[in-house]
Amino acid sequence: MILSRLDLNLRSHAVIRDLSDCQQMHRTILNAFPSAGAAPRREFALLFRVECASAGDPYVMVQSREIPDYGHLPAGYISSPPKIKDVSESYASLRSAMRLRFRLRANPTRKIDTKSGPGGERRNGRRVDLRSDEERLGWFARKAAGAGVEIRSVRCSAEVPDVRLAAQGRTIGFRADAGGEFRKLTFGAVLFEGVIQVTDPAKLRAAIESGIGSAKAYGFGLLSVAPFEG
Repeated sequence: MILSRLDLNLRSHAVIRDLSDCQQMHRTILNAFPSAGAAPRREFALLFRVECASAGDPYVMVQSREIPDYGHLPAGYISSPPKIKDVSESYASLRSAMRLRFRLRANPTRKIDTKSGPGGERRNGRRVDLRSDEERLGWFARKAAGAGVEIRSVRCSAEVPDVRLAAQGRTIGFRADAGGEFRKLTFGAVLFEGVIQVTDPAKLRAAIESGIGSAKAYGFGLLSVAPFEG
């Protein structure tokens, strides 16, 4: 697996556009995978997360199965050469009982309106955001159990620390429907951070590669881990 960091250039019109439209940012990042087929996100295990450094401009963390070609990004999109690291060995070395720091920007939701219709057909329902910390932490606890880890500490926040990323607090995108009309997409962004302990390394590796939760094409689901010293 490959991790990349892209330092965004806020003087770029394409960057400003993408920070206010997560669908367009997804399309821009896909430019780095020119050989992509019909399902590029799954093909390349592509996930990304917009971050804000304590000082400086925003940046994007990108995870992929192959090394991206960032020469296909719009001119002036990034302010410095991309930082690219192969983390395959680190992920392969995950073992039971290891403690790890983690970071996850997710879209915690639940489905409603799933009751069967008058004819007995099962409705797919629709997703709604979880609004309270109790609901969000409960959601994360269930996802953590399925990802082969136990929670040692966790905090969650729906706040965005940088006004330039205001749209990222409630991520916005626009998608054309069947009639060609553009429909606004919104997703509630919640940042989870803390310490986890590995119980099933294979499940954790699968969760890292496939992502956690919904809206993975829109900047959610990338689970970042690092050794915990403490």
